[in-house]
Amino acid sequence: MTFLSVHIASAYAVDVTKNIDVALIGGGIMSATLGALLKQLEPSWDIQIFERLSGVALESSNPWNNAGTGHAALCELNYTPQMPDGSIDINSAIKVNEQFQVSRQFWSHLIDIGALPHPKSFINATPHMSFVWGADNVEYLRNRFAALKDNPLFAGMEYSEEASIIRKWTPLLIPGRKRAEPIAATYMAAGTDVDFGALTGLLVDYLSDNGGTLNLEQTVKRIKRQKDGTWQLHIRNEVGHTPSSVNARFVFVGAGGNALNLLQKSGIPEIRGFGGFPVSGEFLRTDNPAVVARHEAKVYGKAGVGSPPMSVPHLDKRVVNGTASLMFGPYAGFSPKFLKTGSWFDLIKSVRHHNVIPMIQAGVGNLSLVRYLVGQLAASKKAKFASLKEFYPDSDPGDWYAITAGQRVQVIKNGPNGGSLQFGTEVVAAADGTIAGLLGASPGASTAVPIMLGLIAQCFPDRMDVWTPKINKMVPTFGKKLSDNPALAKKTMAETAKVLEIAN
Repeated sequence: MTFLSVHIASAYAVDVTKNIDVALIGGGIMSATLGALLKQLEPSWDIQIFERLSGVALESSNPWNNAGTGHAALCELNYTPQMPDGSIDINSAIKVNEQFQVSRQFWSHLIDIGALPHPKSFINATPHMSFVWGADNVEYLRNRFAALKDNPLFAGMEYSEEASIIRKWTPLLIPGRKRAEPIAATYMAAGTDVDFGALTGLLVDYLSDNGGTLNLEQTVKRIKRQKDGTWQLHIRNEVGHTPSSVNARFVFVGAGGNALNLLQKSGIPEIRGFGGFPVSGEFLRTDNPAVVARHEAKVYGKAGVGSPPMSVPHLDKRVVNGTASLMFGPYAGFSPKFLKTGSWFDLIKSVRHHNVIPMIQAGVGNLSLVRYLVGQLAASKKAKFASLKEFYPDSDPGDWYAITAGQRVQVIKNGPNGGSLQFGTEVVAAADGTIAGLLGASPGASTAVPIMLGLIAQCFPDRMDVWTPKINKMVPTFGKKLSDNPALAKKTMAETAKVLEIAN
């Protein structure tokens, strides 16, 4: 093998005798983020990514497979539920916003040191709005605004029940709507649209340019603990179907829906009791310049009574490869696959003796989700378009076409009260910290940095004394709560907004 072919081989084959420091399974935003963080902390480490497809960010991190919001709970109403006494619980909203500020700081740091190019390559300023109609929903949004407006993380939020003002914020929502209909909206200029596919590619480029290795079309079939404490990855080359293996001191399973399967194969006891429930999705999309130009925002509505959090409707401006489009949805569906490119047997193969009862319990306890999915599957094209017209009354069916979103696998977790369905993310790590994986979906990509920093602290506790000063350079507010410090929150958000060239 020539010198040139050795470097080209990084995309197609793995050195069977290689012992490496870190193996990242899956070429999505989570693996890319963890790889970039570890490369900053330990530049000499041999870090390798193993991706079974022909490129990175082709599953859930792909910009057309996710909402790309840059979740900060500025507009997502499912993070601010109304309590039985009528009050608004803003704890989840504060937590998600705090997490997104951490991500912003890390991205800003990488731009400052030249590890990432111009911020417009992956992030754009896009106002975030909440929009509701009906007297009860208007009262809810009014109370939500009152609960959030004085928190430093939500400074600058505006509220209106006036059609003329809402129309100035984004014109599509008002024409064709009944004048007598109660409406309300909140508006945050500090929102963003993030192309996580582009960001994933840029982070992987940084890792590759600094000694890391990207192995494409390499499927990890099995993970086995060795006597020396390392993990052996059994790999299949998808081009030549030749087997190979590597030994890694630390393994991160960031394989999206396939993470559950691989963690089960590793045999770690911590994965016992976990299951997964797959949910597919669909969006309507328009690229019509005349329509896109009239909607400069991401607008989230309120889910119907009894509908799950994943059903929150939203009309989003998306910027992908420098071109703007609009997306509306999601419309849920069902597929037993755990990835868009997965197997029809993924769900069946995930069932084990230790998770079958929790999975049944979760199903029984979430009959409303089952009813919602059945209703979505049975909905006609006309019925689906009617939900868009509730947002955009003058919408023309001829401007819109359907696209299939990414496959999500909601976590089923066994607890004191039996199996329950989780709508967030879950880090599962071995007791010795040598292997960890991420299960679940929302808010996902937007909170990749704090999730991976938490994973680092959990898996490398003996290194945190040395690493913490380095982390503080990357994320100056690491370990601090901005919501408790208005001056620090204002300063931090202003600084990252300037570097990322987004509104604050």
